[in-house]
Amino acid sequence: MSKVEEFEELRPLLFSLAYRVLGSVGEAEDAVQETWLRFDGSAARPDSAKAWLSTTVTRISIDVLRSARVRRERYVGPWFPEPLLSDPYEDPERAVELADSVSMAALLLLERLSPLERAVFVLREVFAFGFEEVAEAVGRSEPACRQLLVRARRHMAAGRPRFDADRAERRELARRFFEALKEGEVGELRELLAADVQLVGDGGGKAPQLARTVVGAELVARLLAAFFPALTALRVTAEPHEVNGQPGALFRDRDGRIVHALALDVLDGRIQVVRGVSNPDKLRHLGPVGDAWALDREVRRLRRRAN
Repeated sequence: MSKVEEFEELRPLLFSLAYRVLGSVGEAEDAVQETWLRFDGSAARPDSAKAWLSTTVTRISIDVLRSARVRRERYVGPWFPEPLLSDPYEDPERAVELADSVSMAALLLLERLSPLERAVFVLREVFAFGFEEVAEAVGRSEPACRQLLVRARRHMAAGRPRFDADRAERRELARRFFEALKEGEVGELRELLAADVQLVGDGGGKAPQLARTVVGAELVARLLAAFFPALTALRVTAEPHEVNGQPGALFRDRDGRIVHALALDVLDGRIQVVRGVSNPDKLRHLGPVGDAWALDREVRRLRRRAN
C-alpha cells in the first residue's frame, strides 16, 4: 500500500479525532493536512501508520488548541463548535461513544478541560486507544496519562449529556418543532419544550444573536413564534439535518445560501436546549453563506408593517 493509500484510509479517523480535540471543522481539516505533509515528507515508513498519524495529528491539535483558547476567551458572546453534519469515521463497536462525543453538549463540556486532558479523554474514552498509545500521542508517561484521564472524567461526569436513544422519536419531535416554528404556533412549541428549556445563539459579533440566553418554555416559545414566521414569508427554508449527531436544521435564504444552523438536545420526549449558530465563519464549510444582517433588517421591517 502506498503512503497516499495508507493516509486516505485513515483520514476519517484523523479528522474525527482532531475535530473532537478542537471543536472546529476548519482547524481539524488543517491539522489533518499538516499531518499528511509531515507523513509525506518523512523518509522512513513507520511500522504502524495508524499510530504515527494519530500521534502526529493529536500533537498538532494540542498545539492549535492552546492558541485557540486565547482567541475563544475574546470571543463575542457564547462560543459553540462549528456544526458538523456527518462524522466521516464509523466504528460499530464504538458507535455510542462516537455519537455522544460529537454532540455540541459534549464538545462544550470538553472545553472545560486542559488541552492535554482533552486529548487523553478523546483518545482513551472515545476511540479506545491503549494507554501506551495515548502516552506516545501526548508525550507523557502512562501514569501521567492515567492521572490526566481521572481529572478529565471528573470534570466531564457532572455535566455529561444524556439524549433520548430512539433516533426515530427524536426525528419526529424535531419535525413537529420545525413545523410549529414555521407556522408560529406558540402552543405547539410550548408542548414540545422542556419547562426549563434554554435558547442560546452563537453569532460571534458577526451576525445577529440573542443578547442573553432565554430560559423557560413560555418565553422561548413566544420568542421563536414571533420571529420565524417572518423568515418563512421571506422564503427562508429549514432544511432538516442531523447537526453534531442531534436533530437540527440548516436555514437557507431565498437564494439557497446558509444563514443559520440549529441543533436540538432532546431528552424525555422534550427539547431541552435549542442552540443556534449564525457566525458566518462557522458556516462556510457547509456551503455559500448569506447575509444574516440584511435578512434581520428585512425581518424587522416586515414585522413593523404587520404591527
